[in-house]
Amino acid sequence: MAMLDLLIIMFERVGMIVAVAFLLTRFRFFQNMIHQDVLDRRQELTAILFFGLFGIFGTYFGVALDMQTFHFENMSWQLTTDEAIANSRVIGVVVAGLLGGYRLGIGAGLIAGIHRMSLGGFTAISCGISTIISGVIAGYFYKKGKHTTPLAAFLIGALAEALQMLLILVIADPFPKALALVQAIGLPMILANGIGAALFMLIAYNVISDQEKITALQAQKTLRIADQTLGYLRTGMKQQTAEAVCKILFNELRPGAVAMTNKTDILAFLGPVGEPLHGPIQTDITRQVIQQGTLVVADTIEPDPYNSSCEAVVIAPLKTRNETVGTLKLYYPSRKAITDVTIELIAGLAELLSNQLEIAEADRAYQLAKEAEIQALQAQISPHFLFNSMNIIISLIRTNPDEARKLLSSLSYFLRQNLQGTTAKLVTLQQELAHVEAYLMIEEARFIDKLKICIDTDPAIMHHKIPPLTLQPIVENAITHGIKDLAADAIVHISIEDMERFIRITVQDNGSGMEEERLQQVGQTQVLSEKGTGVGLYNVNRRLQMSFGTELEIHSAPDKGTSISFHIPKSEGMPDE
Repeated sequence: MAMLDLLIIMFERVGMIVAVAFLLTRFRFFQNMIHQDVLDRRQELTAILFFGLFGIFGTYFGVALDMQTFHFENMSWQLTTDEAIANSRVIGVVVAGLLGGYRLGIGAGLIAGIHRMSLGGFTAISCGISTIISGVIAGYFYKKGKHTTPLAAFLIGALAEALQMLLILVIADPFPKALALVQAIGLPMILANGIGAALFMLIAYNVISDQEKITALQAQKTLRIADQTLGYLRTGMKQQTAEAVCKILFNELRPGAVAMTNKTDILAFLGPVGEPLHGPIQTDITRQVIQQGTLVVADTIEPDPYNSSCEAVVIAPLKTRNETVGTLKLYYPSRKAITDVTIELIAGLAELLSNQLEIAEADRAYQLAKEAEIQALQAQISPHFLFNSMNIIISLIRTNPDEARKLLSSLSYFLRQNLQGTTAKLVTLQQELAHVEAYLMIEEARFIDKLKICIDTDPAIMHHKIPPLTLQPIVENAITHGIKDLAADAIVHISIEDMERFIRITVQDNGSGMEEERLQQVGQTQVLSEKGTGVGLYNVNRRLQMSFGTELEIHSAPDKGTSISFHIPKSEGMPDE
């Protein structure tokens, strides 16, 4: 009967073990013990001290057994020579060894064991030694990088307690009293401490695992929201994008309502029913967040015509370059519905959305810079060509006024198209070819009976778009550098071909060609040139790379001419000018 009573009492004590195990999961050092194989010195000392004190806690929450009367009494500060303790001390030591290895097990065992020896009683020495040995045994079964199963914890806890019973029989004196004690408390303590160790490990693993699952779900939700909102916020803070983002947040987080504002207006307010609302900011608390740039949780909010059913709100600032540009507001029925996890999630989302807005600003700045560079490249006109053209026209005014008039008209058109090219992003192939033909009319006047121009085009594709001033610099390069040494029969061939998925444009000449060393430089760097600015092909190549991600393909060999080609995508679906 005494054994059954003791078993019930011991299981009651296990309930306290469960509570302690739950509390332990809140401590950082314990979480590190679960997940990491190596603790730093401070964490290790903290763990040894904690589990040693836990062992002492198990001693004091045990029951004292008087061997004269075989009555159980609550534990006191000291024991008489006829008393022994039925306790759960070994649980803390075993758990320390299973989670942290030899050093934690032995350290906790020394603290709890020495304390047990100080209490006295005829089993003091045997119980103290067995407590230390329990830490050694648990440390032996510690497996680096692996978790101990509850069943293994039960067996190791039961083994440690069985060892204690054995040492009591071997060391405690007198033997008859030791034998009677083991018969009375042996089985209940072996079972209770084994189950206690198993429950401790089970609860610790499960609670921390649940916390990790919650964290993982929050992270997954955040990533899902980031993925869905990225395409909208990359265009900036607008009413349309705010409505789309609010809808995503409302569907994912399920608050009472969601709103986004800029500095002055509500860009979107979305509740469970109805269309998104807009208007000026209504509450001082929102203005306060914009001014101070800090997250606010309001237990009660000022009357808000947009949302009269919610009594609590979380307002997080949206920032770009550390300046608050708006707010994210999530409404809830009451303050109770706003947990710490909710606040942390909203703060993270606000930071994520702020980062997306900063990326949008950076994209716009990059686009403006790219357009400015393209315009600067397009604005460059060869001064040599301009001077040569004027000289030809001047020389023809007296000898052939009609031809001079035509050339002046062509030059005027050419210059006008150059100026237009600084503002237009794209022109049709037909417009680009007309610009080239105006240039060629002037060049043909210079190379009378020397230059022959061949143009092959497909009229069906001439409506497609190309960056302005792309083709003319290539043709100019062929005339200025390719055929300059030919006395006669110079040919420049221009072809515009439909290649199904893209359009291929080629300019070929039968001039002097280039050496391999110079061929590697052309189009990739600004090549020094006696004629021209030396940047024509480089500019074209840069603009093709920035506009389409393509580049010039140049083939040349000495005395075999040069072929320069590139391809552009067909312009269906491309933006207009």
